[in-house]
Amino acid sequence: MPWHARLDLDYAFENQRSVARFRHEGPLRVLQSLYPEGDRVCHNILVHPPGGLVGGDTLDIAVRVAAGSHGLITTPGASRFYRSDGELARQRTEITLEPDARIEWLPLEAICFSGCRAENRLGLHLAPGAEMIGWDVTALGLPSADKPFEAGTLLQHIEMPGVWLERGRIDAADRRLLQSPLGLAGHRCMASIFFAAGAPIGRARRDAALDAARSLVDAHALCDSAGVTSPQAEVIVLRALAPLVEPAMNLLRTVWRAWRAELWKMGGATPRIWSM
Repeated sequence: MPWHARLDLDYAFENQRSVARFRHEGPLRVLQSLYPEGDRVCHNILVHPPGGLVGGDTLDIAVRVAAGSHGLITTPGASRFYRSDGELARQRTEITLEPDARIEWLPLEAICFSGCRAENRLGLHLAPGAEMIGWDVTALGLPSADKPFEAGTLLQHIEMPGVWLERGRIDAADRRLLQSPLGLAGHRCMASIFFAAGAPIGRARRDAALDAARSLVDAHALCDSAGVTSPQAEVIVLRALAPLVEPAMNLLRTVWRAWRAELWKMGGATPRIWSM
């Protein structure tokens, strides 16, 4: 029987502290709030006990960040889209920020197993003065375990309405897309990290963020398959292809720390769950 799980996660700034409250239906929730950086930033871990989605399953996540609050969301492990007999497995996330709010959306990778039929959608709604850092990492199959992505489809959709749209469909049968130098060139991990704002980012800040990311890309093992740009004045995005998840995630975490320091004048307090 398909599962439909929903999580509503709300951040507010109360008594000089960012606090999180949530409501859930089905097997989807967050663990307790953590404050490794002090009261200003609330860290939360999003947990889906089944560990994956099969055909017909749907996860709906709604994150709302009130003015002045700052949340950081990550996961304890990869999400998984398993083989489907025909129905789609869907994950839909909507993130809404009020003025002067901040969120960091940093889930671990999504693994697409051979035979999956998956949709992964992320919608961003930022008021003027709001800013966020987010990333998206997708692995096609498990190459290191000799479980290639031989069948199935993935629709990947990231949208900031009226500003930025990233949309792509991966079909395991499309060998030209998967293997061509103009496509994925044999890589099986697609990764991106973005900084988004509810109003145009000042040129000096934008150039500083671009320069910081480019210098890190140039020194990284993925220098030949990664690049960073600003497609709109409200968005900076780095995209990378990698043979496996680990080098892509290493690059994204390095850029995340650099953007935190450059754009927010903050240190990179690595969530403890990443080292477990």
